[in-house]
Amino acid sequence: MENEASPAPVPAHDAISHPAAEESAAPLAAGLEIGSQAETAPAREPLVLRGRMMPDGTAVATGRRKTAVARVRLKRGAGDFVVNGRPLAEFFCIERDRLTVEAPLRITGVKGQVDIWVRTSGGGTSGQSGAIVLGIARALQVYNPDFHELLSSHGLLTRDGRMVERKKYGHKKARRSFQFSKR
Repeated sequence: MENEASPAPVPAHDAISHPAAEESAAPLAAGLEIGSQAETAPAREPLVLRGRMMPDGTAVATGRRKTAVARVRLKRGAGDFVVNGRPLAEFFCIERDRLTVEAPLRITGVKGQVDIWVRTSGGGTSGQSGAIVLGIARALQVYNPDFHELLSSHGLLTRDGRMVERKKYGHKKARRSFQFSKR
């Protein structure tokens, strides 16, 4: 006895050139504009601005990283960059930290066009540089909301939530155990 194998029904999403699908898609596609014909969408306003604009035109924002906190003030100027009362090159001796701090300015293209004043405390140099980056990015977003997409796409508006893990009892450090002694 042979079982006649009936052809398996083809799911609708696998049917590429189904005539009924083409007929139903035609009226919908008639009013669509394609490519350069379509209007460009206006720049989307960010939902939350983490900072504020002062009456004198200064953008103020706060950035945090590990245990470091940075208060950033940004205004139109000649490109002065002061951190805790010292120039940027004097405060951050390591070039990696200087380049990290200047990243939001280079990406938005305002390096040399704004004055930046920063007061930072807590943590070490790496944490402070990360806090300053977040503070500058937030201040730039307040200064010009059109920078939101650019800063967001480079991940500069995201707060890094990683913190040092606490030490546990019965361990030498957070996870390191004491040396095991068999006897």
